Amino acid sequence: MVQESLAPEHPMQLSQYFQDLQDLVLDSPDVEVFLNELATVAAEGLSAAPFVPVVCGVTLFRRKKATTVASSDPTAKGMDELQNTFREGPCLTAMGEMRSILVPDMARERRWPGYVAAAAGQGVCSILSVPLLVDGATRAALNLYASRSEAFSGPHISRAEAFAAQASKSLRLALKIAQLNDARNDMALAMQSRTAIDLAAGIIMAQNRCSQEAAMEIIKSASNARNIKLRDLAQSIVESVGAGGGVTTHFDE
Repeated sequence: MVQESLAPEHPMQLSQYFQDLQDLVLDSPDVEVFLNELATVAAEGLSAAPFVPVVCGVTLFRRKKATTVASSDPTAKGMDELQNTFREGPCLTAMGEMRSILVPDMARERRWPGYVAAAAGQGVCSILSVPLLVDGATRAALNLYASRSEAFSGPHISRAEAFAAQASKSLRLALKIAQLNDARNDMALAMQSRTAIDLAAGIIMAQNRCSQEAAMEIIKSASNARNIKLRDLAQSIVESVGAGGGVTTHFDE
């Protein structure tokens, strides 16, 4: 007997969840926090209480490796990680083929035998994996797990795909913001290192009454002899004459 499916309607419209996704990008301090919030929002928005709740996991594929990066529930995290362990399952298939993969009933599923056997007894009866379109070779998937078979019907799949399409845009934006932040931080660190080295060279020049080139050679030789990074040695030189004060740049303002 086919059990009753999740109700196709949800009290909150998808448009509200789309707005939530935009807010998440702006409010999350990093991509990991964004993805965990995304999993939570997906679980809430794609469930249909009081019928059957849905838990959600997010898997990211990059550098030729799939990794579970977020989940709304320990069950979702465990189911995602099992797929990564066996290197098979609806999530990996969805990312590989860039199409939604439905498992109506785990008890009758014959694909991915290793994963299905290992997942038995986890309380999950049906799965829907929807790919997220990310840039380049990076791929991701939204994985929805329900505790009842036949939980995902046509309307639910369409709803999940619409949500995933918007989530893909938000994820791409979050990744671009993270890349810009990384580049900014790298530049600030490079400028701070350059400032420390220049200041240290000036100190050596004053102490030894030598040229800047000679001062740099002294610092490099000391760095090699002590097996200390050049910027760390320069920082210590500056601090030794500055009463413990740190090196700052205009980027620190």
